[in-house]
Amino acid sequence: MEIFLPVAEVSINIFTILTLSTIVGILSGLFGVGGGFLMTPFLIFLGVPPSYAVPNEANNILATSVSGSTTHWLKNTLDYKMGTMIVIGGAVGTIIGIITFTYFKEIGKINLVISLSYMYILAIVGTLMFVQGMGELDRKKKKIILKKKLHDHYWIHGLPFRMRFNKSKLYESAFTPIIIGLIVGFIAAIMGIGGAFILVPAMIYIIGMPTKLVPGTSLFVTIFVSAIVTILHAFNYGTIDLILVSILIVGSIVGVQIGQKLGEFIDSSELKTLLAALLLAVGIAIAYDAFFAENLINKSTSFDTKNLNNFSIFIKDLSQNFPVQYGVISIIFAIVLGVSAAFIRRFFSDLRKKYMKKA
Repeated sequence: MEIFLPVAEVSINIFTILTLSTIVGILSGLFGVGGGFLMTPFLIFLGVPPSYAVPNEANNILATSVSGSTTHWLKNTLDYKMGTMIVIGGAVGTIIGIITFTYFKEIGKINLVISLSYMYILAIVGTLMFVQGMGELDRKKKKIILKKKLHDHYWIHGLPFRMRFNKSKLYESAFTPIIIGLIVGFIAAIMGIGGAFILVPAMIYIIGMPTKLVPGTSLFVTIFVSAIVTILHAFNYGTIDLILVSILIVGSIVGVQIGQKLGEFIDSSELKTLLAALLLAVGIAIAYDAFFAENLINKSTSFDTKNLNNFSIFIKDLSQNFPVQYGVISIIFAIVLGVSAAFIRRFFSDLRKKYMKKA
């Protein structure tokens, strides 16, 4: 079933997008990695211009982050103070990223920059994950247990303005989380991803946070970074398409809930090498499109905009004439769906436990 996106001005197959977003959501819930790694390239392959794929996936990540963060809030596994420090750096990094995005957009190179960024990042992350996954499988076969240091010390820990983070039981410089947030915000603005691939290991190995607080705090940070990216892209470029966002959010939220549930029964370390191989494959595909078939990315289905229905016309006019309000609506829409999904999951989980007790 083909549907026309009034803002991106391309036609997409609604079932293809819904299926892909659900699959990516399952992978995100199962492995704890951001879906933007895969969903943004998939959107590009399906004909959505990169400059539109990035902000719409950022809006989608906002919804899934709200859903996951609400779940952790209910479990009290979230460090707000640490998260706030990272968000401060993330806000600055996002603004710098948007300025960079604007520069490359003005010289007509933004699509190539986005494609190249994904190509290199996916190649690096995919290779590291593949090596790590193979190492874990090898140690598992040989029954080798590695003893790791709880917390290594780097130059960043010697920075001034130390403060206490009672929830994480840490005493270190406020600049540590702020600098990490700066990097995450910059990457999110350029690539439309949550930055969990940097944030999660940085929170564990550099900041030294307890592992149980990392996922919730990471999602808490992603909410604000994604919201800033969404509103700035809506205001500066008018590239948020609510119809596309709606399809992405529905598929992703359902997929994340399924993935988190599967994670309770499946040892994800055994599947990590498969995910790494998938990331590498996507990176190679992007490289091929960027260097050998660039025209395929830029092709979009022609559509007579005069034949738009009233709702599509309303969406297009709203994005063009009221960009700030449109961006705020996109954020509120994502938050409402995300929170609703978390509470629905909690309701059914409590219902299941209650039924099991009676049984």
